[in-house]
Order: sequence, then C-alpha cells, then structure tokens
Amino acid sequence: MPFEPVSQEKLSHGVVRQIEGLILRGILRPGERLPSERELSERMSVSRPSLREALSELQERGLLASKAGAGVYVADVLGSAFAPALVTLFSTHDEAVFDYISFRRDMEGLAAERAARLASDTDLQVINAIFEKMEAAHQKRNPADEAHLDADFHLSIIEASHNIIMLHMMRSMYELLREGVFYNRTIMFKQRMTRDALLEHHRIINTALQNRDPAAARKAVETHLNFVEASLSDHKKSERNEVFAQKRLEHEGWR
Repeated sequence: MPFEPVSQEKLSHGVVRQIEGLILRGILRPGERLPSERELSERMSVSRPSLREALSELQERGLLASKAGAGVYVADVLGSAFAPALVTLFSTHDEAVFDYISFRRDMEGLAAERAARLASDTDLQVINAIFEKMEAAHQKRNPADEAHLDADFHLSIIEASHNIIMLHMMRSMYELLREGVFYNRTIMFKQRMTRDALLEHHRIINTALQNRDPAAARKAVETHLNFVEASLSDHKKSERNEVFAQKRLEHEGWR
C-alpha cells in the first residue's frame, strides 16, 4: 500500500514556511535585516538549533543572505526585470519614460480597483497613515521626503490589492524609478503648484479607497498619472527650450 505513517512536522520546516510566506507577501522586503537569533527563536517559539537549520535552508535557496558580523538579511530576490543594457536605454530615451507611465497607469489603476474591493481594514489604515505622512512632508516643503512617500503610497495600494505577482513585478519597476532610471521625481515636487496638485490627487485616491469605491479609485489613479505624464512632458519641453535660450544669449554676446 502507498501509505506511510504521518509524523509531526519538523519545527524547522514550520519556520521555513513562515519566512517564505512573509517574503512572498512582501512583508519582509529585500535588504531587510532579520531579528537576532535569540529574539527570532523566542518570537517563533522554536529552539535555536531548529531556527539555524531553517535559516541555513533559506540561505541555500537564495532567499536569505548572511553578512559577516551584521546578521541575516532578506536577499535581493527582486533583482532587475531587465538587462543592464536595456535599463541604460530606458534612461536615455523619452519614449521609454512615457511608456513606463502608461504601464503604471494600467497596472496601478487595476491595483486600486482591486484594493477598494479586497483590502482589509488594516490595509486601508496603512494607506491612510502614509498619506498623512505625505501631508506632513508637504507642510515641511521637503521634496525628497514627498517623492519617497509618493512611492510608498503607490506601493501600499499594490500591496493592498493582494496579487502577489503584481506586487513583486511592480516592486522591481519601482526600484528603477527610485534609482532615477526613468525620471527624477523630486523635480515635480520642487514646484509649488505641482506639489499642491499631487497632494490633492493622493487625497482623492485615498478617499476613494477608504470609501471602498473601486471605480472612483481606478479613475483617481488614472487621472493622477495622466497629470504626471503631462507635467513631465512640459518639463522636458522646458529643458529643450532652455538650451535654445542659452544659445540665443550666447549669440547676442557675439553681436
């Protein structure tokens, strides 16, 4: 007969499955340091030998990485969705920038719609908490903080949509944005009128989500990213115009 006695699961396997789930759900993020061995064993109610066995297995599988004298970290499981040569092309061609915004509009509109339907009350609390931080940064007129929180706000919506594949794909895409591959987000937050408009867009998105209105949430995200696209286009035109203005000034000096 093909049946075997059922044995109690090894504690290390339970630890592995729990950490796997936290990474899969995006709760433990790439580069995040795990608690100390003592603290982790106490939190998970397992012996240190069982914990070490689990951590070793996760390191062998590339999900965790050990740094000498610094502890155990979540490995860079995201990596890059694109080859370095293609990333360089993205950074030097405007069509890639605007296609990226178009891609975000489609994906994040869907994510907002799903989040309005599927997010838990706690998910919505997280989104609202980040928005409140955005309001505080806006008052302090700190473009760098606002740009950072802008990314956190949008990623929190994707997390609240509860689609694991979308989450990890968009996290990878946002890493390129954080690194300035597509465009410098702080530029938009340095302009007062643009900053005010962006904050209002995020307020409308947050309100639609808190009201659990899928259609309004999707429309608000799409309107926001249409504005980002138009603002970026205007900025690039302004940069090109400035080049010719400088040439005219130089020419006047020669006359």
